[in-house]
Amino acid sequence: MLLAGSSAFAQTQKFTMAEAVNGMRTNLAVKNISQFAWSADGKSYIQAVKGGYLSTDLKTNKQDTLISLTQLNRQFANDKLKSVPPVKFTGTSNGYFNTAGKMFWIEKSGNDWKVKNSVAVDQDAANVRMFGDRQTFAFTAKNNLFVNKNGKTIAVTNDANENIINGQSVHRNEFGIDTGIFPAPNSESVAFYRMDQTMVADYPIIDWSVTPAVNHNIKYPMAGQASHQVTLGVFNIKTQATTFLKIDGEKDQYLTAVTWSPDSKYIFIAVLNRGQNHMKMNQYDAATGTLVKTLFEETDSKYVEPQHPLTFFPNSNTDFIWQSQRTGYNHLFHYNLDKGLVAQITKGDWLVTDILGFNEKKKEIFFTSTKETPLEKHLYKIDWTNFKMQRLDTAEGVHTGVLSNDGNYLYDVYSNANSPRVADIINTSNLKSTNILTSENTLKNYQRPEIKNVELKADDGTPLYGKIILPTNFDPNKKYPTIVYLYNGPHLQLITNSFPASGNLWYEYMTQNGYVIFTMDGRGSANRGMKFEQAVFRNLGTTEMNDQMKGVEYLKSLPYVDGERMGIHGWSFGGFMTTSFMLRKPDVFKVGVAGGPVIDWNMYEIMYGERYMDTPQENPQGYAAANLLDKVQNLKGKLLMIHGAQDDVVVWQHSIKFIKSAVDNGVQLDYFAYPGHPHNVIGKDRVHLMQKITDYFDLYLKK
Repeated sequence: MLLAGSSAFAQTQKFTMAEAVNGMRTNLAVKNISQFAWSADGKSYIQAVKGGYLSTDLKTNKQDTLISLTQLNRQFANDKLKSVPPVKFTGTSNGYFNTAGKMFWIEKSGNDWKVKNSVAVDQDAANVRMFGDRQTFAFTAKNNLFVNKNGKTIAVTNDANENIINGQSVHRNEFGIDTGIFPAPNSESVAFYRMDQTMVADYPIIDWSVTPAVNHNIKYPMAGQASHQVTLGVFNIKTQATTFLKIDGEKDQYLTAVTWSPDSKYIFIAVLNRGQNHMKMNQYDAATGTLVKTLFEETDSKYVEPQHPLTFFPNSNTDFIWQSQRTGYNHLFHYNLDKGLVAQITKGDWLVTDILGFNEKKKEIFFTSTKETPLEKHLYKIDWTNFKMQRLDTAEGVHTGVLSNDGNYLYDVYSNANSPRVADIINTSNLKSTNILTSENTLKNYQRPEIKNVELKADDGTPLYGKIILPTNFDPNKKYPTIVYLYNGPHLQLITNSFPASGNLWYEYMTQNGYVIFTMDGRGSANRGMKFEQAVFRNLGTTEMNDQMKGVEYLKSLPYVDGERMGIHGWSFGGFMTTSFMLRKPDVFKVGVAGGPVIDWNMYEIMYGERYMDTPQENPQGYAAANLLDKVQNLKGKLLMIHGAQDDVVVWQHSIKFIKSAVDNGVQLDYFAYPGHPHNVIGKDRVHLMQKITDYFDLYLKK
């Protein structure tokens, strides 16, 4: 009786606002295996622990300390390390790390580790990229690129104009781009992006934290206006000569999927026109920069979006995998440089989400996909000769994997609604699974809501997945205020079978305080295929609202939802959706809170905006329909708009112009601006922000 009573008491604990906002990253964080990595021979795995790294033998399960902070600090007479830096191990006896402005190479000596070599790194160094030889590395300092080989730093570029940028990500990180440095496999050359943005208009970002305030101009290419121009250079380290690839086409076209051939002779680039409806996969000679040939082309009446580099088959310079959405879903295609398309490897109304690697001996490709359901990701292997496919995991949920170099073992980590985190090692031959982590539920002592999965139908019959989260201590005879949280934009999915089942502890905090929470992914959002995503093309906000209205109709059909006390909240694209609802369907929600909203797509960036809307010149009707500046007079409910004053993604001008339009039309709204960037609001600032949002809903929905 005492035990039962204790358990019941414990489960009445409520979240603090700090726990609701940051808890899964702080005191409520679920135990994890930190920095998991396979050993080079695939016979053991490495993980970071407090004070060092452990190595675990797969056969014996024996754990040994690979390296410790004490061992490292013996190498530092002064300036002792306070913690172990992230070490990249290149074998059981070698590794390297970057800390305190230096790159260190270490090797095992008996039972100890020694610093074999160290090189000072420029104090402005960023984007440090190690080459395959684990000795040469490149980095950027301000707008220029440098290479360090054998301790000597070489300036690859020397552009005095800060708006000519070398070695950094381009195209505002669209098209899967996350780097601007591409080392050749033989470590003798490096390809790099060169972005000339001198022709792009300056845009002011004001730092309000100092007095007087300071302006920092950035280059922000807005839809329909001048865009930056990107080329690709190849620097030969031995000759210290740079060759720029001779890439034909529009000067403001997009270059992505940059890939070296394994023999370091060729570079492949997906060349995409600015209209984003025609892509060429081109092969270039790395030494001369000349075009060898166009391997294939892809076109689409709406848009093509290449997001992945080529993946060459093991020990082949001629055969590779290309990931394409040409069939409506992202799938794997086998190409040969001479023969062209060999075969479509995967097929079906589902997506391949990631290639994990190969087992060369067995001719197997490993990948993750949404084959079972769009709400989960699972691990698979497929024989690239006969296309026989096999699922490797057994548990429901969202799985990610790390494959050993030989393809014999797979690290599988997943969560689902009932499992915070589970990590297994799967033998890819016999599918025997060995559990190495089952995390405890850090929320077990808290008052948790009931969560119901919801499936609705769009007006064309498309299934829409959502969740309704009921108030704790739910009474079906009561009527509750309800908040719809939404994003509903491209490249994001809110509804998955993962932990916590609610998707967000702030939702649960609100249910502990008497709210119903509803969230749903409408057409336009991720992991449902091209037809689902492209349903919003040229008319952002319209189809999405139609889908979300299906959710509203469902909510109003429930006896415990108070249809007169409904609120809506979202951030970024969700902020655009929130504001759109409050103005284009003003009778639906009593209260809205819009964070960092796009108000006028004319003022959003070219790459994203023109993909989904075309240019304002090509699609004036679509831009006009989505423009919220001339609809502010429609506002009936209470609207709180929040914006970061230094936001360089959705610039502050969106909400500033909206406020002016509200003043000009005699419309009252509430506004909160803060110094900083909204997508990076964390810690105490984020807690304060969410408390303000919560108070706003309480003020107008709990009356």
